[in-house]
Amino acid sequence: MATDSPKSTVELHQLRLDDARALLERDTTTALPSPSENTVAYLQSVIDGLCELSLKDPLTGLSNRRHFRAMQEKTIDGVARSGESALLLMLDIDHFKKVNDTHGHIAGDHVLQAVAQSLAKCVRPMDTLARYGGEEFAVILPNCQTSYGAAVAERIRKTVEALDIDVAPGVSLRVTVSVGGAYAPEWIRSTTSLWTERADVQLYRAKSEGRNRVSLDQQQEIYVSAEEKNLLFGHLALGDPAWIESVPVDSSSATNGGVMQRVN
Repeated sequence: MATDSPKSTVELHQLRLDDARALLERDTTTALPSPSENTVAYLQSVIDGLCELSLKDPLTGLSNRRHFRAMQEKTIDGVARSGESALLLMLDIDHFKKVNDTHGHIAGDHVLQAVAQSLAKCVRPMDTLARYGGEEFAVILPNCQTSYGAAVAERIRKTVEALDIDVAPGVSLRVTVSVGGAYAPEWIRSTTSLWTERADVQLYRAKSEGRNRVSLDQQQEIYVSAEEKNLLFGHLALGDPAWIESVPVDSSSATNGGVMQRVN
C-alpha cells in the first residue's frame, strides 16, 4: 500500500538570504511579502526578483546584453518561421569619452540614464531595448516594416539630439547618437552574431560619415510560394536546423582585415 512521502519544510533561518534581500531592497520595483505570512510565497518572490535583476542593466534599468541576446534568438526564430520583418538598431553616443574626461564619470552616468529614458519613450512595448555595453544601446523591433523602421530610427536620433541633460548644478549637456540598423533576412535562419555584425557595419558608416545620423541596410526580400516555404522550412517542425544565412563581405564596408574598426 502506497503512502505519501513526508513533505519537507524550509526554514528561512537555514538559508543565507541576506545578500539576496539586500539586492532586492535596493530595487524599488520589487516588493517582498512578509516571510512570516507565507514562507513559500516569500521564497518565490526572492527567486523571481533575482531573476528579474539578472536581466537588467543596474545603471539604466534597461535590459542587459544577456536578455537582449535571448530576445534576438527568439526574434530570429520567428523571422525564419513566419517571414515576419524585424529590425535591429545599434546606437552609440557620439564623443561620449569626452563627456567623461571633461565632466567626470558621474556626469557620464547622468547622460546614460537620460538617453536610456528618452529611448524608452521612442519604442513600442513589444520592442526590446537594452544597454548593450558602455555608451552603446540596441533595439529589436519585431514586425517592423521598412518605412516604420526608418521613422523610428530618425525619431530616436532627433529625440536624443533635443535633450538638455543636467549633470551638475548650473551645468547641462547636449549629446547626439549615431544609429545603424539591419533587417533580419525574411525566411532565413540567421544568427545573432551575423545580425549584430550587419547592424554594426551600418553604425560604423553613420559615424564615419559625420555622426548624428542614421544608416540602415536594405531589407533583403525573398519571395517564395507556400509550396516552396514548406519544402524549405517544413523540417523546422521536426527540430532540424533551418537554412543558415550567409552574408557576403561587402568590400565597401569599413573593415580592416575582416575586423571592423569602431569610432567613438
